[in-house]
Amino acid sequence: MQIDVPYGREGVMSAVIDDRIKVSLLEANDVEISDEDAVIAHAIANPINSRNFTEFLGDAKQVLVIVNDATRPTPTQKVLDVIFDDLGRTNYNFIIATGAHRGPTEEEYYQIFGPYYEQIKGHIIVHDARKEEDQVFLGTSSNGTQMYVNKAGVEADKFIIISSVEPHYFAGYTGGRKSFLPGIAGFKTIEQNHKLALVPEARALSLDGNPVHEDMMDAIKTVKQEIFSIMTVLDKHHKVYATCAGHIHDSFHAAIEKANEVFAAPLKEKADIVVSVVKFPQDIDLYQAQKGIDNAKLALKKNGIMILVAKCRDGIGGKAFADLLGSCDTPKAALDKIEQGYVLGYHKAAKMAEIGLWAQMWGVTDVAPEIISKLFITPFSDLQTAIDLALKEKGKDASVLFLMDGGLTVPLILESK
Repeated sequence: MQIDVPYGREGVMSAVIDDRIKVSLLEANDVEISDEDAVIAHAIANPINSRNFTEFLGDAKQVLVIVNDATRPTPTQKVLDVIFDDLGRTNYNFIIATGAHRGPTEEEYYQIFGPYYEQIKGHIIVHDARKEEDQVFLGTSSNGTQMYVNKAGVEADKFIIISSVEPHYFAGYTGGRKSFLPGIAGFKTIEQNHKLALVPEARALSLDGNPVHEDMMDAIKTVKQEIFSIMTVLDKHHKVYATCAGHIHDSFHAAIEKANEVFAAPLKEKADIVVSVVKFPQDIDLYQAQKGIDNAKLALKKNGIMILVAKCRDGIGGKAFADLLGSCDTPKAALDKIEQGYVLGYHKAAKMAEIGLWAQMWGVTDVAPEIISKLFITPFSDLQTAIDLALKEKGKDASVLFLMDGGLTVPLILESK
């Protein structure tokens, strides 16, 4: 059989596998997609525990619209199609919630805003977590995180948050409170928050007892301004499946229910070889594509082989985690070094090193082999070669699982009765 998987924005990788090999595909669940624009418009017109959008804007003096950067598939432009006529009559700014990521390229501005970019480019703030002069202190969280946020988040009297909700490998889920922390938070704040990702409770689909989530909730509690939240949920083809709007927490939790319907994928048994495909735009670099590694581990047998397929068009992405892994001879040595002192990015290194203790990690990427091989990932230039070698090593009775959207899909092993 031939299996084709997406590679980059429009590319494809293929592999031909003997029909005698046990091969399965795990995707996000199929859901019914209706009129996307109507779904968004209906949610905004019927907000959860909130004034309607027109009333919300009626007494606004300065509106700040928080939007995701280009590493997220959030349909910001589609939301603007619904709200921009009303928004355009106010004094507004947009802030791109980069967290600790870089700012957008010119192409990525159009990816985020579409044709609205030309009209609003003079109203866009790009958050820079390292510019301390642009930050204000809001207090300390219950976990001890010092909360600094972009001053634009204090100067506005109204917030609109446009985001998408999907599983996140240590925050539980994206969306909602995440637009503030890490979205527009200071570097030190993000670093302290992400250090909490090292504990077992920080995992996909988990909020209760998750210290990363608790920290983010503490951050949002410091916000006194009125917020109108617009949370979208996409299907596996990045079509809008659901939208929940209104109160920031209520819309977030309503969206979680819909996100689970899409991304929590039941699986009967783990596989010897798991191919995790990370789609555009999450394949921007290895730092982002690592989510596909972490989700894939849930479907992989001990001593198995995990093959990451992600273009990583911007290379590694995070210097700190790459430097740490590159300075250690073994995954155990990397984990020992992390215990000696945390730097932002080390949570990525820790998650990868933990997998390296019990499985092999291989990678089909555009990252130079001499670079990625230092990160405990065996490099391959094409999927066919990687599959052939993995089957040769694991044997003809090996099972192969293709996780077709590894950055978002969370495999859930079904409990045997």
